[in-house]
Amino acid sequence: MTGRAMSGTKRESRLLRAFVQLADTLVDDYDVVDVLHQLAEHCVQLLNATAAGLMLSDQRGDLRVVAYSSAQTRMLELFQLQASEGPCLDCIRNGEPVLVADLSAEVGRWPRFAPLAVKEGFASVHAVPMRLRREIVGTLNLFRHETGLLDDEDLLVVRALADTATIGILQERAIRRSEIVTEQLQTALNSRVVIEQAKGVLAFAGNLEMEQAFHTLRGHARNGGRRLADVARELVVGELRPEELLTPRPRPTGA
Repeated sequence: MTGRAMSGTKRESRLLRAFVQLADTLVDDYDVVDVLHQLAEHCVQLLNATAAGLMLSDQRGDLRVVAYSSAQTRMLELFQLQASEGPCLDCIRNGEPVLVADLSAEVGRWPRFAPLAVKEGFASVHAVPMRLRREIVGTLNLFRHETGLLDDEDLLVVRALADTATIGILQERAIRRSEIVTEQLQTALNSRVVIEQAKGVLAFAGNLEMEQAFHTLRGHARNGGRRLADVARELVVGELRPEELLTPRPRPTGA
């Protein structure tokens, strides 16, 4: 019977451990790939699945196989990406679970994937989207040797695991984006300081107003096709002399 391969107490204990591990991703630094591999292993044990795998969408929207319980599962997941067909792709495209009780009856739907999966010994597949509201980040996929659908309780479990994992993944991505934005902001602030210092150097050397010094600095950077911050830094550290910016360049002949 699906999902009842272990005793009720043991199953509850494993289920609790799975949710604790996923919840830890919300409060601690973690290795997302390791966590997702553990999730695949939990699904095999908790839901009496033969194999489990996870696909995630990267920041550009491209799908990647990131976790699997066996090399055979990885092969099936990669084949779906290569063939551009299969339950996992349909799940992500539509944002709804794809529950297939008998893969042998789905050759018309997936003419390349279904025969291969059956040949590899799989009879049924269940793909559940990893989503938070409208954002879909991937899919959690279960493959079984036996035909038949998951019962309501097991379907609830796999959806809950997928939802919890999704929250952790989205939080990790948000933190990473935040760190990138913070780093960019700090770089901008640091550049602003250097530019102000460079303006002071130019203003003193050429007896210019600060605004004139800025236009001179910016003009030199633009004429050379360079970043303003780089020219400013070179001027401040002495790699570039003020005279090189203050002395007008000769106009090209015929200009």
